[in-house]
Amino acid sequence: MNGQARFTSKHWIVFAASLALVDGMVFAPAHAATPAPVPVTVTKALAKDVPVYFDGLGNVQAYNTVSIKAQVNGVLIDLPAKEGAEVKKGDIIARIDPSPYQASLDQALAQRAEDLASLQSAQLDLDRYTKLAKSSYAPVQQVDDQRAVVGKDQAVIQADNAMIETAKINLGYATIRAPFDGRVGLYQIDVGNLVQANGTSPILTVTQDKPIAVVFTLPEDQLPQVQDARAKGPLAVLVTDKDSGAPIATGTLLTPDNTIAMATGTIALKARFANDDDHLWPGQFVNTRLQVKTLPNAVTVPSIAVQHGPDGLFVFLVKPDNSVAQTPVTVSYQDSGTSVISKGVSAGDDVVVSGQSRLSPGTKVQGKTVDAAKVEASGATDDDGSSG
Repeated sequence: MNGQARFTSKHWIVFAASLALVDGMVFAPAHAATPAPVPVTVTKALAKDVPVYFDGLGNVQAYNTVSIKAQVNGVLIDLPAKEGAEVKKGDIIARIDPSPYQASLDQALAQRAEDLASLQSAQLDLDRYTKLAKSSYAPVQQVDDQRAVVGKDQAVIQADNAMIETAKINLGYATIRAPFDGRVGLYQIDVGNLVQANGTSPILTVTQDKPIAVVFTLPEDQLPQVQDARAKGPLAVLVTDKDSGAPIATGTLLTPDNTIAMATGTIALKARFANDDDHLWPGQFVNTRLQVKTLPNAVTVPSIAVQHGPDGLFVFLVKPDNSVAQTPVTVSYQDSGTSVISKGVSAGDDVVVSGQSRLSPGTKVQGKTVDAAKVEASGATDDDGSSG
């Protein structure tokens, strides 16, 4: 047909057979690739004693504070205690010009000496009149009059003694001593100024800062637990660093206040600190931690291992075959990066602390083990969950 190829019945039979052969061929499907293990960071649940704390906000208060004022008038001539220096009870911290008061004392002593001489003369006269009266050489009236003179002179001596004591007291007031061990504040009046007795402005202040007190507050519903704990023995109070939370001072609870603040629903408590290292300063605001008990042999995990789900809290446990199980847990106490697990985890279990967002039940993991204490202290792992 003009040179064009023509399909004969034979060609159609061959073509149909070829299609049937292709249609009947069986292609083996390729096997799906096994997912690679998910890199995570794991740590072991630990059994340890866990202290239970109540956290509060406190204010440091000096045990004693005194404003040093003059008790006599005069010129301030010396301030032996330097600003900020520590002084002992009885140390001289200020001096007022003693000259006027020394003169008053000398005058009172001289007056008493004069009056003692008069008393001595009167007493001798009384002795003579008494002897003469016994021999009827002197009237009884004269003896009685002389006895009255002696009594009057004795009263004068008593008045002189009182004047001397007053002069000594005033002279003593010219030297001001520390009433207790403490720290000197900034000078309020400088040397050379005239000070008035009981004036409005103090010369300086002295505060007792060793030991020192911290007054802090807790919610009123925690008071029963505090009282129960106090009945068993002294309770430790920690003052912690505001940034790191590390303890900077340890003291002992003295007592709660005798009333609850109705406006805030809180109770004030007072603790005593030795403060030998001067870490606490009067007027300072501090974070406090009151230890009320210890949970013995508690199962703990880093808090970042605990996840929140629609059905509650859970952790991912790593099973022996390196797959993970999503395990519900009950957290009975949480503090400083540590969670106490009362149900769901046992000591020695491997828990995931990083990389949980990529996990689901049954996921195979490749774990990098880290120390639980390190994770609890920092609140995070050193990596992003990738295996090292």
